[in-house]
Amino acid sequence: MTDTPKPPHTGDRLVASSAPPRPHRPARPGGPAVTAWHRTVGALAYLVKVASRVAALVVVLYAVFTVFNANAANVWYRFVESLASSLSLGLANLFELADPRWTTLVNYGLAAVVWLIIGSALAGLIRRAAP
Repeated sequence: MTDTPKPPHTGDRLVASSAPPRPHRPARPGGPAVTAWHRTVGALAYLVKVASRVAALVVVLYAVFTVFNANAANVWYRFVESLASSLSLGLANLFELADPRWTTLVNYGLAAVVWLIIGSALAGLIRRAAP
């Protein structure tokens, strides 16, 4: 069994190392300083991405409610249905399948994917607007 060397100490305090202090490294070496404009653009891109993800979530939630035969008289179902109908991007009747539940799942699932793609693309464009 080998003994590992312990740092020198006096009482309860550690003694400073004899190694020279390490120089401070800036957070963004050589890069431009973060300005208020960059923060604003970043925040706007973040808000666009979050809004598109919430829209996609609402559309998917309605599709799940429909597939599992949720109670259409429930207030939450009606609320999500009203939001999803306005967020469907015109894709609510794109495909007609034999089972109406699968039709809803495919059409609203496609709308959710489109929301995610649009949100990510728009957030990327907004970020590129910052010089």
